[in-house]
Amino acid sequence: MSVKQISIFLENKPGTLNKMTDVLADASIDMRALSLAETKDFGIVRIIVDDVIVALSTLKAAGFVCSLTPVVVCAIPDEPGGLNRILKVLTEADVNLEYMYAFLGGKDADHAYMIFRVDDEDKASAALVARKFRVVEQEEISEL
Repeated sequence: MSVKQISIFLENKPGTLNKMTDVLADASIDMRALSLAETKDFGIVRIIVDDVIVALSTLKAAGFVCSLTPVVVCAIPDEPGGLNRILKVLTEADVNLEYMYAFLGGKDADHAYMIFRVDDEDKASAALVARKFRVVEQEEISEL
């Protein structure tokens, strides 16, 4: 079980991120989550969108350098220790976490969602599901 994240490489200069969001807005792509990591010369935008195929092809047609990355998206109860319990499951399953970011639950106000880039998506998903956490599949993203 995994969701496809789009990673977009952008020059670190004024207006570049706005050009990317213009392209997505013009294509009626709804972003569910966004993360931006930067260095002096470039940035990497990571997004989860409602229609990954249209978004990827639209971005590439507009000249953006981008790629797909599998990530695990998991619902986290909005309560103290929610993230800690998920991280404990991943640790016990010996899954290495490369990075993570979050988005709010939209229609599901009782949960937030964490996006995990891990070294083994299948192993992470299986461990989370076995411990009764809800792992989101690609088809569900547009409904969140």
